[in-house]
Amino acid sequence: MLDDLLGRTELKERIEELEADRESLQAQLDAEQQRRADAVTDRQQAQRRANKLEDRVEELEDRVERLDDADRSQQFRREETLRGRRLVEVLDRLDSVETEPEGALTAYISDEHDLPDKIREAVGERAALVSRAAPCLVVADDAGLIEACLRPPVSPEPFAEWSDGFRIDREWFRPRGRYTLALVRSDLFAMGTYEGDERVGFHGFDSALKSQHSKGGFSQSRFERLRDEQIDDHLDRCRAALEEREADRLYLVGERSVLGEVSDLATVTSAVDATGSPEEALGDAAEQFWRVQLRVL
Repeated sequence: MLDDLLGRTELKERIEELEADRESLQAQLDAEQQRRADAVTDRQQAQRRANKLEDRVEELEDRVERLDDADRSQQFRREETLRGRRLVEVLDRLDSVETEPEGALTAYISDEHDLPDKIREAVGERAALVSRAAPCLVVADDAGLIEACLRPPVSPEPFAEWSDGFRIDREWFRPRGRYTLALVRSDLFAMGTYEGDERVGFHGFDSALKSQHSKGGFSQSRFERLRDEQIDDHLDRCRAALEEREADRLYLVGERSVLGEVSDLATVTSAVDATGSPEEALGDAAEQFWRVQLRVL
């Protein structure tokens, strides 16, 4: 009663409310401090993991760099462009190799990223050089006396086989029998009929293309359209000539940008950079096409 009269009851209730609020706020503060402590711990753990990952990345990058340096440091023992009599001599030597059964490996690699296990087992760390030489024909013996890559003008289907000698098909390297070799450029066409190394027929022509845009004339877009039409007309003439060729087997060479327009007629296509008159350019193209790059591992 006295407390009520003096107002102490209300004050005590207010004190209890404030103490309850204080306890609630203290609990929130404690929880927030714990959350911050946990966050600091989590951040420290995350930083340690990030540091470990960074160290691992640097380690792997160093390893990749060392491997790249090792690959770059590897060099072919010898490189040579083979043609004519020299090519025949090298092919004869490879043909003459005889080993025990499964002693000579021959493989054709069309893709630098797809080396058969047989190649890796045969040449070991020098497999990187094989990748660099691809597409190529690989020859290696089990004694390590012969390890070389050759790039034949006519590519066989990929294969890899061990035998008692190297598998050397001369038609991959040298012209045989009757065939047609044709050069196609956007402004020139030359076609020869051959018997082995000898040319026994020739047909060629060139087409005048607009070489520059006249400042006072039509627009650049019209100039380009007209030039494209000229190239299309030229390629139509090329196709017509190719369809009238005397020999079925067709080796087609020339500008990569236009070869695709007539490649469906060809046995083999290859990009070459041949210049001069049609007849001169054909001779240049034939020389480029039939040469063979030799790389000794």
